[in-house]
Amino acid sequence: MDTNSTFNLDEVDFERRFGGIARLYGAPALERFRGAHVCVVGVGGVGSWIVEALARSAIGQLTLIDLDNVAESNINRQIQALSGTVGQAKIHALAERIAQINPFCVVHQVEDFVTPDNLDTMLGTDKFDYVVDAIDSVKAKAAMIAHCRRHAIPLVIIGSAGGQTDPTQIAVRDLARTEQEPLLKKVRRLLRSEYGFPRGEKTRFHVDAVFSMEPLKYPEPADACAVDAGGGITGLNCAGFGSAMVVTATFGMVAAGHVLRQLAAPAAPAAVEPVAAPAAVVAADGTIGN
Repeated sequence: MDTNSTFNLDEVDFERRFGGIARLYGAPALERFRGAHVCVVGVGGVGSWIVEALARSAIGQLTLIDLDNVAESNINRQIQALSGTVGQAKIHALAERIAQINPFCVVHQVEDFVTPDNLDTMLGTDKFDYVVDAIDSVKAKAAMIAHCRRHAIPLVIIGSAGGQTDPTQIAVRDLARTEQEPLLKKVRRLLRSEYGFPRGEKTRFHVDAVFSMEPLKYPEPADACAVDAGGGITGLNCAGFGSAMVVTATFGMVAAGHVLRQLAAPAAPAAVEPVAAPAAVVAADGTIGN
């Protein structure tokens, strides 16, 4: 489903809305933003803020992939989560918000989960100028990374955002060099064992990761988040951890800023060296999203 504005739009309106972007990044970069198509997989505690920042930066097309609905438990950290949006599909609530912010932006809504088996359909090989992975299903995350590397699709991935209180410890590094990050450690292990990614302390994956160097604060058992009885624990939902918008939103801003810097470069984005097809494919687990 695509969302197109019915507003009366013109270049003067565009300049009024986004002239500040041109003054910061330059007019050529603004045109690149306007012509860019970015896919955000998972639009919850981190992904929703990424979408907001990209929409406010004049990105011309956004594809939002998520199957979750807004719940009251999302209100502490997700930008589209309001009393009036509880029960709505997260991507629909975000698309309506984007139409008010950037009516020039075409929003493609994909109400589904990404799995290792549907990546060719979901991401293709040349649909997007950038992909942002904001999920925490290890199998789906690893498969998405391998797919994007294999097809030279620029990608930035997000680490765990729950259990942290200090947004100043968030950084961007190569996935092979992250610290204090149990989720990304599991992803690295799977990439090496199933997708042929290199081993060794000095190796690089050539995959940018947003992560926090802050040790996780584990909740007391009585305070842990409830588990979905249907097994639907999904991406970056901080299941089992406490979470705060000051951290999840900062993850999103750091990721969005990274994407914008890459797209703003004259040869943007930097070429990604493809990797060989994996020897084995991880089975789909069907979980993804917030």
